[in-house]
Amino acid sequence: MTQTQSARPMDGTGPARRLVEASAADAAEVLRRTGTAPCLATVLVGEDPASVAYVRMKRRQCERAGIASRRVALPASISTEGLVAEVTALSRDAGVHGILLQHPVGPHIDERAAFEAIAPEKDVDGVTTHSFAAMAFGLPGFVSCTPGGIMRLLDAYDVDLAGKHAVVVGRSAILGKPAGLLLLGRDATVTYCHSRTVELSARVREADVLLAAVGRPRFIRGADIKPGAVVIDAGYNEGNVGDVDFESARERASLITPVPGGVGPMTIAVLLAQTVVAAKRQLGLA
Repeated sequence: MTQTQSARPMDGTGPARRLVEASAADAAEVLRRTGTAPCLATVLVGEDPASVAYVRMKRRQCERAGIASRRVALPASISTEGLVAEVTALSRDAGVHGILLQHPVGPHIDERAAFEAIAPEKDVDGVTTHSFAAMAFGLPGFVSCTPGGIMRLLDAYDVDLAGKHAVVVGRSAILGKPAGLLLLGRDATVTYCHSRTVELSARVREADVLLAAVGRPRFIRGADIKPGAVVIDAGYNEGNVGDVDFESARERASLITPVPGGVGPMTIAVLLAQTVVAAKRQLGLA
């Protein structure tokens, strides 16, 4: 690909819509056979506007897919012990099939302890160490939703990962690390990069598949994109911009996700799909 060409956008809205439609059909079948609709509990600590809006959007998507949604709103002042108790109660509640703990939860709370209170069979957001280990070993379980959505998006655009050099910029426990492992599981050669990577630009230039998940607006420049690379921008920053400078990157990439409209819709669609799967397993249908 020459620099005068523009990359094909990897629109996530179409694949996400199809996945949600399939999940809705499965949810309707669960309700028909058991009299019980799949149920997702969303736990929100405090009233951060972005988190409130995000949870509201997820609840609307649940309604469209025939998934019951239980909202658990907790004060920002809640302690780690209090949050763990709330999540543990949901894990023991047979009427709840999936649990989403919206993060961040506040600097005074041990977020990892709260995540680990989620029962593995209800960890539809894929945030526990149990889910991470199962994913790493290719065992049954739930993947982290954003990495899972990225893999489905790559499949939707027929991206062959075998033998490709995938560079992941970011190492968070629920995005960068699991995404790299999923790429590795599909026979890509994976390099992890982060804030202390020496000569980061040089590593980025080697990527056949680039995943930006660093949380810094327009951090990846178009000049550093390998011509013909597939670029997945998993960042979402203030002003609706991603971690990649889209306009310059699209002149070198072959495929590139827009922000918004790329990875985001797939993340929510995977959450709904995994909630239905969790319900089917817990109700003895799978």
